Amino acid sequence: MRYALLVQGGPYSSQAAHSALRFARAVIARGHRLDTVFFYHDGVYNAARLSAPPQDEPHLGDAWRSLHDEHGTELLVCIAAGLRRGLLDAREAARHGKEGHSLEAPFELTGLGQLVEAGLSHDRLVTFSP
Repeated sequence: MRYALLVQGGPYSSQAAHSALRFARAVIARGHRLDTVFFYHDGVYNAARLSAPPQDEPHLGDAWRSLHDEHGTELLVCIAAGLRRGLLDAREAARHGKEGHSLEAPFELTGLGQLVEAGLSHDRLVTFSP
């Protein structure tokens, strides 16, 4: 079965992101495919390149990157939610005249159309909200 996840909770402000990551690992361990994770609302903070949690806490951004590296899961970030929260890739930073960027591959800025596509093209779209 093909799964997609919608993560709407920030990495350290609610349980949503941590639960989504554990669900993702469980789905893959049971032999299913997790093709897409879409980050929306405060969930976009999972993609923050400069996040540096204390060493005794899980680094959720790195965990999402590992999921991508190990299983090819695409990590999509809502561009509108990201820009509102200061998450820009190099292209958007240049377009808005900013000196640095706060999001980089494998996370990708994209539109809500990709979320709709994930809902239509996967067997299940599971939402994790605060």
